Amino acid sequence: MTEYHPPELDDTRRIDALLAVVARLRDPEHGCPWDLKQTFATILPYTLEEAYEVAEAIENDDMAELCEELGDLLFQVAIYSRMAQERGAFDFGDVVHAITEKMVRRHAHVFSDAHVASEAEVRLNWEREKARERESKAKRTHVSVVDGVAQALPALVRAEKLQKRAAHVGFDWDDLDGVVDKVREELAECEETFAEHANPLERVHEVGDLLFSCVNLARHLGVDAEQALRAANHRFERRFQRVEVCLRAAGKGPAAEHRDEMERLWNIVKAEER
Repeated sequence: MTEYHPPELDDTRRIDALLAVVARLRDPEHGCPWDLKQTFATILPYTLEEAYEVAEAIENDDMAELCEELGDLLFQVAIYSRMAQERGAFDFGDVVHAITEKMVRRHAHVFSDAHVASEAEVRLNWEREKARERESKAKRTHVSVVDGVAQALPALVRAEKLQKRAAHVGFDWDDLDGVVDKVREELAECEETFAEHANPLERVHEVGDLLFSCVNLARHLGVDAEQALRAANHRFERRFQRVEVCLRAAGKGPAAEHRDEMERLWNIVKAEER
């Protein structure tokens, strides 16, 4: 069998090589059956997965893994662009043009004679430019400050972005004490739903309000709520695995009847980490 090798693949470091691969995969006659049947909707879960794998490689400071995962993420962009090109909507070049033009526009202090005094002013100008972009895209009379925060974002990330939008127009707590009081208030309201006769939907609402207020607390402390929870997940995973190792050494396994022992080992593992 003769291997198909387009000229673009002579230098696989060029973006043209990747685009040639994607075009071949989507070729109706010679392409891959799996790739040909994909749509924007079917690829979306893979895109989200790849983005999280990029985040994990960064958290692990694994540069080799990061290089590979960024390639996987770039492939997602390339195949989305190819499918859009097949529809006559846009192509990869349009994507590159759009982001390049946007970054130049949003960095007037770098690419023009505009001046900024601090990083805070850079962020302020960035948000102002984004607000102008949202207004220019709007097709209705009223434009909300919180328009355009993607629904598909992780809930913690979206909560923080919504809060930042509101804070930008002055809807925010003046100090940390107010934020902490709000967390306590939401926790108390959550506790009111503990009774057996409580409305299950009300419980969902109150837990949601409590989580939202915790994101607000993280934001005021300068902590990325999503990253903080990811780190907490990693700590729990690592500690519980250590507890399991200790249980196996004693001829036991994780089970409800060993709860006291698991609790004891958990405290030991936490103390050792500290």
